[in-house]
Amino acid sequence: METLRTPPPAGQTVLLNHISWKTYESLLEDHLDSSAPRFAYDRGVLEIMSPSPEHERANRNLAMLVEVFFEEWGLDIGNFGSTTYKREDIERGFEPDSCFYIENEPLVRDKDRLDLDVDPPPDLVIEIDVTSFSLNKLPLYASIGVPEIWRYEDAEIEVLLLEGGSYRKSLESRCLSGVQDATLTDLMRKSNTLRRTEWLKKIREAARTARS
Repeated sequence: METLRTPPPAGQTVLLNHISWKTYESLLEDHLDSSAPRFAYDRGVLEIMSPSPEHERANRNLAMLVEVFFEEWGLDIGNFGSTTYKREDIERGFEPDSCFYIENEPLVRDKDRLDLDVDPPPDLVIEIDVTSFSLNKLPLYASIGVPEIWRYEDAEIEVLLLEGGSYRKSLESRCLSGVQDATLTDLMRKSNTLRRTEWLKKIREAARTARS
């Protein structure tokens, strides 16, 4: 148990098999007020991940991109960060890098705690994948009904839409209607080369273009 309670070094991921749901919930309770490590659980397989600076920089930039788009459009969204989502009946749970309520934002606006038995899953989940050794979380997201995933890997954004119980790659986001994956990738690459203020201007320009 001590191995489970000691998080891996930043930037590393540990996968463990034959872990009980009770142990998973105990780990969540132990780290209730911590942003790291993050846990994912899939029917006995547990992933423990400690984000690296590279991982968190990409995560925060991509979350900021979403926020600025909707601010520019004058629409409300709910940024629920790395909130824990879990369902004991299917023995699955995850903590996304970032997640947003968009269409369903009014349903969770006043909620301090979420219960997937009554509350909807997030409309958009961001997954930053900068390590090759990690749990395939797409079945987790699909089982809980997350309609859209943005997966950031190798400096590119892949938009995945849930259809028929599995994800398919899409050239255009459903949550950010009119915004293509190529635009998102370009903006993320610019986040590493432009001054912050210049980068935010580029996002606002892209948001206005998508709405025109």
